[in-house]
Amino acid sequence: MPQYFIYGQKEIDFLSRKDKRLASAMERIGPIQREVRPDLFDALMHSIVGQQIATKAQQTVWARLVLALGEVTPETIDGAETATLQGVGLSFRKVGYMKAAARKVLLGELDVEALRLMDDASLCATLCALDGVGVWTAEMLMLFSLQRPDVLSFGDLAILRGLRMLYRHREVSRNRFEIYRRRYSPYGSAASLYLWAIAGGALPDLSDPAASRR
Repeated sequence: MPQYFIYGQKEIDFLSRKDKRLASAMERIGPIQREVRPDLFDALMHSIVGQQIATKAQQTVWARLVLALGEVTPETIDGAETATLQGVGLSFRKVGYMKAAARKVLLGELDVEALRLMDDASLCATLCALDGVGVWTAEMLMLFSLQRPDVLSFGDLAILRGLRMLYRHREVSRNRFEIYRRRYSPYGSAASLYLWAIAGGALPDLSDPAASRR
């Protein structure tokens, strides 16, 4: 059964007090359900599969991977032949990333459960030390696997688009982004859900001001 990112009235009330424009958008959009993957290794593999491909393609490759392996675990990834993994649609590079992470878990060099006890900065640094994992991927794992409450990613193009649309900016610089990040903290993750929804067209009357520059 799917699980969804948990947030509620506490987060909504806080963000509404902090930002009236966001408050209006949240009221119009209503509750948002975004699926999470509680198993961090599974989530890591899923994120690597999805790198630089469309969501639909990610779903197709992932379904083939699960069919080939039965379940996605450090043991099944490590034990699978490279040719088998490539056969489901994975590039040689992605196979290398996945096998390297699986091997670290099996050797005890990466304690997946210990990651849950780390603060955000340490967790992000540890994840980014893995081959194939950058800051954006680490932040998405923090949000959609570990359900950390305060993740707002400057590296996410849809988040930046949502900010432009909601606040009518032609661009969102790092300094401007940090203003919003501090405003939303400690519930940046809930704000992210709504910015993604806005970027995806949940409020049809909001356009992207950056589009007029093209």
